[in-house]
Amino acid sequence: MYFNNKKIVLLSLSIFLIGSVKAQQPAQIQMSLNQIWEKVAANNKTIQMQDLKVKGTVEGIKDAKAERLPEISAEGEYAKVSNMPIYTNGLFHTPEQFEVVHTSYKFGGSAYFNLYNGNKTNIKIAEEKKENEIAVEQRNLTTSEMKLRATAYFLDLQRSNIFKALLLKDISDQEKQLEEIKQLLKNGVVLKSDVLRVTLKLSRQKMALVQLNNDLAIANQKLNILTGLPDQTVIEPVVQAKDELPVLQPYTTYLSEAMQHSFAYKISEKEGELRKLELKNVKANVSFKVGLFANYAYSYPQIFIYPYSVALYGLGMTGIKASFPISAFYHNTHKARAAELRYQQQEVEHSDTEDRIRQEVNEAYLRYQESLTRIDVAKENINQATENLRIVNNTYFNQLALVTDLLDADTQLLQTRFDLAAAKIAAQLQYYQLQKAIGNL
Repeated sequence: MYFNNKKIVLLSLSIFLIGSVKAQQPAQIQMSLNQIWEKVAANNKTIQMQDLKVKGTVEGIKDAKAERLPEISAEGEYAKVSNMPIYTNGLFHTPEQFEVVHTSYKFGGSAYFNLYNGNKTNIKIAEEKKENEIAVEQRNLTTSEMKLRATAYFLDLQRSNIFKALLLKDISDQEKQLEEIKQLLKNGVVLKSDVLRVTLKLSRQKMALVQLNNDLAIANQKLNILTGLPDQTVIEPVVQAKDELPVLQPYTTYLSEAMQHSFAYKISEKEGELRKLELKNVKANVSFKVGLFANYAYSYPQIFIYPYSVALYGLGMTGIKASFPISAFYHNTHKARAAELRYQQQEVEHSDTEDRIRQEVNEAYLRYQESLTRIDVAKENINQATENLRIVNNTYFNQLALVTDLLDADTQLLQTRFDLAAAKIAAQLQYYQLQKAIGNL
């Protein structure tokens, strides 16, 4: 019985330890770029702030529409009234005291319904709607920017993984080559300095591997924060090996799409429309105001109409009220001029935004074109570096070349492979930058 209990305890402890080890291991998930974008759109805090801003503008529209409803108010008043001294013989003589009712109160309500106020209510509603449109486009722009940033981190992970695989293979090849050179040293064919140089290079490669692992961890955390995932999550980028880079379209095609879909262009355009509405709102200050009004109140005592009465009375009025702000002719002049200048400033800013979009599209277009050329050059360089290593490797082990030549050939081949991987990743990033510039990301 003792041994059975001991076995049970040991088994429970083993299960607990295994569970603890598994719990400590970081979660690894495979994710494609589209899945990363979905996570960003759903969990990114910057986008969530823009969503709240959009909701705030929706409430602003509702508030502006509510101004069409009548204004209704209720009021009450309670007071204690003092005696009324009457100075029949002047201020410096003793007055006569006139008895009054010492308690006074009043309660009632009033309402006002606007019929016309220079169309300011409709202009205010239009302004709030325009604010909402701008907020929506700003959210779209922010989403596009966050997607591009996530794309950069995702591609950085992908590139680092490729570099790591290439570096591990190179380290493995270097270790085998080091064993061959050590064997030649035993046979007295090569110098000890050859072994030292190869060992030194191998040590540097291993240090580069440590740095590469740190780069992976840093990029992974950045992507986790951007997508709202826990820091411990290890993201493994899903690489679509069969996917080819999109064919480059004519520059005019991208420029035309940018002027139709660019979020920055739409925001600038709507900002100009908003400034125009603000100008109309200021000009509407010089206009008639017409509305219906009604009020009814109970008061005590009755001192509104002679003869007075110490009693509660009720009185109401209803009618139409009109006013015209004559002073607005000179008070509103500079306000209208300032609004006009803000509108003109926004027109210039809109033109400047168009220039910046053209420049952004042109730069992204040329960089993408450049990256495609760089891929072709990198492929050719790999072929040349491979052949060069083959020749140097044969000549070294035939004692016709120095070890420095062999190390240089190894380094050149590894570097060309790095260059090809980097060129492919850079081409993808440049393509997405071009899509962001034209408003398609």
